[in-house]
Amino acid sequence: MSTQLEQQDETEEQTAETSPQERRREAKQIREAERQERLKEELKAAEETVTLKIFRYDPEVEGKEEPRFDNFTVPFHEGMTVLDALIYSRDTYDSSLTFRHSCRQAVCGSDALFINGRQRLACKTQMIDLDWPIRVEPLPHQDVVKDLVVDMQHFYDQMDAVEPYFDPDDLPDGELEEQRQTPGNREKVKLSTRCIWCGACMSSCNIAAGQNEYLGPAAINKAYRFAMDEREGTDRKKERLRIIDQENGVWRCQTQFSCTEVCPKDIPLTEHIQELKREAVKNNLKFW
Repeated sequence: MSTQLEQQDETEEQTAETSPQERRREAKQIREAERQERLKEELKAAEETVTLKIFRYDPEVEGKEEPRFDNFTVPFHEGMTVLDALIYSRDTYDSSLTFRHSCRQAVCGSDALFINGRQRLACKTQMIDLDWPIRVEPLPHQDVVKDLVVDMQHFYDQMDAVEPYFDPDDLPDGELEEQRQTPGNREKVKLSTRCIWCGACMSSCNIAAGQNEYLGPAAINKAYRFAMDEREGTDRKKERLRIIDQENGVWRCQTQFSCTEVCPKDIPLTEHIQELKREAVKNNLKFW
């Protein structure tokens, strides 16, 4: 009995001598070891795994200022998207892995990335449709803030430059009466309204990459959405056409169709730009 009491007293003394910081560190090490063991079992049980080569860059952390690629192996399952794999990699391997995402339904446009050499929405891109290993990078022609996150401010400034809002000549008489639009006109502008401001088209455009002042396909498409709407005011439409009828507006487009090819919402961006070119010419015609 005395021996047991001595051992208990010795254990209590050792515990008392251990600082709270050391105890927390030991507990963290135990949890990490358990997590690594669970990960090994999970990967071992998976029928198939896929490797992601993910671009990493953090200018504020010593030793991570130089761009590099880190490899992450994730268990694959049917229906898995690139965003699913990124979230798994962040939550399982490295909580500092940084990327934007929100709705996961191809509506918010926040997770546009350069995946296997093409601009895509991570939440919409099925892993099964890609060649493995999968290479994930931030959008080209944008300043990288950290890892897969790029600075979108210039893109938003270009969108704002076309003044993307209605300015009708007259409002309905009734307080609750809507501004009516014919089905035919609605059909004409319908595709242009699908834009989710993801920036994929701007990133794919060689002209935008070399000419920072170019409005870009997304902003011009937004101008198309309002200029072609029959509810737009006459004077306002002329002013909007004047905004895009400039050297860095529609006339900078060289009809490469790259923006149309990468648009995740299948908007015929190049066609809209060409139609606005025709409208701009007609707007400048004078008969006297």
